[in-house]
Amino acid sequence: MKNPRYLWRMKIAFFSTKIYDREFFDRYNTHHEIIYFEAPLNEHTVTLANGCKAICAFVNDKITLPVVTALKSNGVELIALRSAGFNNVDIAAAKANGIAVVRVPAYSPHAVAEHALALILTLNRKTHKAYNRVREGNFSLDRLTGFDLFGKTVGVIGTGKIGQVFCKIMLGLGCKVLAFDVIANKDMEATGVEYLPLLTIFQQADIISLHCPLTEQTKHIINANSIAMMKQGVMLINTSRGALVNTAAAIEGLKTGRIGYLGLDVYEQEEKLFFNDLSENIIQDDDIMRLLSFPNVLITSHQGFFTQEALAEIAKTTLSNVDEFEAGKTLKNIVV
Repeated sequence: MKNPRYLWRMKIAFFSTKIYDREFFDRYNTHHEIIYFEAPLNEHTVTLANGCKAICAFVNDKITLPVVTALKSNGVELIALRSAGFNNVDIAAAKANGIAVVRVPAYSPHAVAEHALALILTLNRKTHKAYNRVREGNFSLDRLTGFDLFGKTVGVIGTGKIGQVFCKIMLGLGCKVLAFDVIANKDMEATGVEYLPLLTIFQQADIISLHCPLTEQTKHIINANSIAMMKQGVMLINTSRGALVNTAAAIEGLKTGRIGYLGLDVYEQEEKLFFNDLSENIIQDDDIMRLLSFPNVLITSHQGFFTQEALAEIAKTTLSNVDEFEAGKTLKNIVV
């Protein structure tokens, strides 16, 4: 037991856990019994939660109707997501089965927004290529030409907490920031952000960065039609959800040169790849292998959230969500 003064309150099955999950949750947990599983949650692994009152899941766990039904029959009453997004959960099924779903709505908007900037700067100034060259004794500057961010037009799709931080960063760099959201944010407008229709942003932006949630309306918001509207050589950045981008359309946009730079921290089929060491495996995903063949594509494996501050906040908020549920309190971060 973490602390002899407490009896265990809840038994929680944690899925898709890595060493850093254990480090931060063990640091902040004082009175819950946590059972860690490296396996993702799906129809084949759901029985691992037998005897637990709650489960904790991450972005690539598949909490479908059959999984929710199995959780319910095994006595699970709470699904605690250690993420902001919940598109991997069948919310209607959870509601029908009386299982509460809670999440971590804002662990560190700065972490993700700053990672989007890192992708922009790396793609632009090609520092990853320069690093490898210099280590091999190649001090040539050939093919490392970048461009000034100052004065460029940046289109921001979605101005929630992460999008707002990103807007402020780009304004600080001297960019013209255009934004699209369902409702214009007056505070952001006061800082100089201009809200425009989505099609206008596609047409005018030199750099487009996605910060919107994945919904039925936003799935494949980047597709063949929207790419065709963009400036030749546009830079496209996605640190939100993989399915916002139609991968096949992005590949075609890269081949034609319409997309001049592509930075992805998320990928439509990432659950089969990300968070795992596959360096000794034959990658079966032809689309990601094609993306990796382009010299103007930079992919990181859902790393945007990965800061010490964010990991600490994820652990503390998740455990607080569990505490509220166990105490019968109003759940501040409830999804359903």
